[in-house]
Amino acid sequence: MAERSVTSADTGPVQCPICLKYFTNVEINGHLDKCLLSGGTDPTSGASAAEDTKPPPGKRSWTDAVSTQHSVGKNKEESTTATQSSVFSMFHTNRENVLAPSEGNVLFTSIQSPVNKRLKRGPETSVSVAPSAAVSETDASSKSLFTFSKPLADTMRPTTLEEYYGQTKVVGHETLIRSLLNSQEVPSLILWGPPGCGKTTLAHIISSSSKKNGTARFVVLSATSASINDVREVIKQAQNEARLCKRKTILFIDEIHRFNKLQQDTFLPHVERGTITLIGATTENPSFQVNAALLSRCRVLALEKLSVEAMGSILNRALATLGIRVQEQEPANSKDQTQTAEHGPKIFIEQKALDTIAYLCDGDARVGLNSLQLSVQAQMSSCQPNNSTILITEEHIKEGLQRSHILYDKAGEEHYNCISALHKSMRGSHENASLYWLGRMLEGGEDPLYVARRLVRFASEDVGLADPCALSQAVSTFQACHFIGMPECEVILAQCVVYLAQAPKSVQVYQAYNNVKTCLRTHKGPLPPVPLHLRNAPTTLMKQLGYAKGYKYNPDFSEPVEQEYLPSELQGVDFFTWTPT
Repeated sequence: MAERSVTSADTGPVQCPICLKYFTNVEINGHLDKCLLSGGTDPTSGASAAEDTKPPPGKRSWTDAVSTQHSVGKNKEESTTATQSSVFSMFHTNRENVLAPSEGNVLFTSIQSPVNKRLKRGPETSVSVAPSAAVSETDASSKSLFTFSKPLADTMRPTTLEEYYGQTKVVGHETLIRSLLNSQEVPSLILWGPPGCGKTTLAHIISSSSKKNGTARFVVLSATSASINDVREVIKQAQNEARLCKRKTILFIDEIHRFNKLQQDTFLPHVERGTITLIGATTENPSFQVNAALLSRCRVLALEKLSVEAMGSILNRALATLGIRVQEQEPANSKDQTQTAEHGPKIFIEQKALDTIAYLCDGDARVGLNSLQLSVQAQMSSCQPNNSTILITEEHIKEGLQRSHILYDKAGEEHYNCISALHKSMRGSHENASLYWLGRMLEGGEDPLYVARRLVRFASEDVGLADPCALSQAVSTFQACHFIGMPECEVILAQCVVYLAQAPKSVQVYQAYNNVKTCLRTHKGPLPPVPLHLRNAPTTLMKQLGYAKGYKYNPDFSEPVEQEYLPSELQGVDFFTWTPT
């Protein structure tokens, strides 16, 4: 069919707001789709927008005058680009990033909008740029650390496995999971570990790899805010993606233990059929918080608390990115020391300060990085305008951290781990370890009455008849804690813990009663009746039936009384030495 020409019958040519060319009403819609994808460049010829197309006579647009003014001393491609950014900035996703990069986003030069990447300004391009753009990358990084409101832990989140430190046992070079991730064959996973160990970061690394290779679609939900309808909508979209685009969907659920059992059952058929690849992150033990049916369909990755060496690598990577230099590693340079603070002060940090962060953050990378950012921000805000250098010392770091970051959850697995360690340390008569685990619990915010109740149990279970006063000591401790409360009662608990740890141990009563329970639960047939001579006989009828007949009242005899107290089936059984069959 011959190409349709523009005639007087048409309503008139329509100008494309991207490339400034004119098209008919029939052609404009199809052209807009191509022009938006090509970024204002002719997809067929590769020429710049508005290079060889002019509006018809009498319909010269006011934008051409702007383009003519900018094109003096420049090529046509630069003038068109400048016109686009100044006139049609409404089409840009981030207008501030295009016109004048601020101090906050200078640090993240690798995170740019697609529009910003297409701008190619020459050395003479007249564009309004913020003064911070002329500052060196190191100085701008230091400023942005102070002015940018985004937490440093989220800013420094790794995007590749090479930058992912501290979990070599799980995603090391020789592990199965590393091979699966490199081959884009991601299985359904449950990431379990303490806060700040890299669960969410590992999920984002999988997301970056999937988006780069285009093998899967990555969706992020949080169980703290998402509803079951949100999950069903994602599953519906995943079914459409698999049917129409032949593309997988990876669904990341943060804090998956917040979903109840019924909500978790929603994933079962879709994970089973492979409609979605589920990646769940949790700080709680999956054995208690995740459905057994869902666990059988997922691989559990237990991430460990970050070591001091791993924290050191993470902090060094942050310093290199932000342009902060370690004082011991920086050679003496008089030029640097005499430099004015025209472009912002240079920031140094002591090696002791870095070591303090690595040791006191308790393996939590989020706490370590955010503490570093807080200390630098505090020093930059308090420095004098004429200062050319800022030094972060160990005292500044300790002031920001206040105290060691203790991992403890009164309702989680760490609660049971610590009380188990306390119980076993007292059983082993190790008073030093007993005091340590007691301190871990109390400093982590544990209820002192809970600890006191466990000590009462221990006094009877493990000390028992070897020291009958231990039970009185434990009960008195519980009453004292109830009267006084924290923090004064911590010494009372410590006294009782040391007493029970040093006391002799006897489990005879505990084992004998366990034998009785076993005997009752394994008895075949009906339980034997109480012997007649052991029964009371308050009525005449009961006396006629033989109740209490033949019973020997022990105080009436000066010598030990020989009579049976067990049923006939159990006569001769000693529960202190009895072994169940």
